[in-house]
Amino acid sequence: MKTVNNLPPSDQLMPPGYLNIMGYVDESEVNGPGCRAVVWVQGCLRECPGCFNPESWSFQPNQLISVADLAEQILQNPRNQGVTFSGGEPFWQAEALAQLAKIVKSKGFNIMSFTGFTLAELESPKAPPHAQELLGELDILIDGPYTESLAIHSPNSLVSSRNQRVHVFNPALENQLNWASDQIEIHILKDGQRIITGFQGQMNLGD
Repeated sequence: MKTVNNLPPSDQLMPPGYLNIMGYVDESEVNGPGCRAVVWVQGCLRECPGCFNPESWSFQPNQLISVADLAEQILQNPRNQGVTFSGGEPFWQAEALAQLAKIVKSKGFNIMSFTGFTLAELESPKAPPHAQELLGELDILIDGPYTESLAIHSPNSLVSSRNQRVHVFNPALENQLNWASDQIEIHILKDGQRIITGFQGQMNLGD
């Protein structure tokens, strides 16, 4: 795993109000409580061995989408109750994700994020830009890098490796921690592409 500093990569400098994402699905039930939209952002510096989504490492533009358009897409599906940010590393796009979170939270959605940073790192002066702003919008955070030697595959685990922690900032969700590290989903998109998501599944936009 590479050392990560708090300086965003130069090619991650995006137009204001836009996100660079690897993928998106509606109606997921394995990426947090209830039925949720999931946004996988593009770009991560860690390159952890055994990473589920190595396609997300590059910071090169993949799918650029405005915060407003993505919020509209999330809100138009009546089954979505919350949004989960994954990746890639969400906190490298913290400002735009915080903007997105504010919009959907105003409609009653809850917000969850995965991150390779620890909560202490995100609360420190060395955190990525706007990290505290995104933290302030989250209801749940799962922190810590995936560590292959500490991997967990259990129906009783909310995390994928033993070093990771679940932080519940919204007490209303304390009794809704019901996803598990051995669940996967397969989403078939309108164009025939498949997204395989869940802790044992790798997100696959091909084939």
